[in-house]
Amino acid sequence: MTKEEHIKYWLESAQHDLESAESIFDSGRYDWWLFIGHLALEKILKAIFVEKNDNNVPPKVHNLVRLAELSRIELGENQKFFLDQITDFNIQIRYPDYKLEFYKRCSTEYTKEYLTKIKEFYAWFSSLLK
Repeated sequence: MTKEEHIKYWLESAQHDLESAESIFDSGRYDWWLFIGHLALEKILKAIFVEKNDNNVPPKVHNLVRLAELSRIELGENQKFFLDQITDFNIQIRYPDYKLEFYKRCSTEYTKEYLTKIKEFYAWFSSLLK
C-alpha cells in the first residue's frame, strides 16, 4: 500500500468508529461509546503518524499521548491529561477487574462530557492532516 492508501485506511476506519459510537450512545451503552471514542482518536492519530513519518505502519501503541508525540503534535498539559483519561477507557473496558467499576461510572452526563471532548479532539486532529 502507498502512504496515501495507509492514511486513507486509518481515516476511514476512524470515521467508521466515530459513526458507530453515535449509534452505541443512542443504545445507552455508554461504556462502549467511550471505548469506541478512544479507538476513533487512536486511528486518526495513526493517520497523522503515517503522514508525518517515513514509516507507513504506525506503532502498535494505544496510548493517545504517546501517539500524538510520535506524530509530532504539541499538546498542552490539559490536553495530555484528557488524552490520558481517554486512554484509560481502552484499558477499563477490556479487563474484568475494571469493567464493572467503569460501567457504573459511565452515566449519561459523564459520557456526554467526554463525547464533546472526543469530538473536539477528532475535529482538531482532522484539521492537522493535509
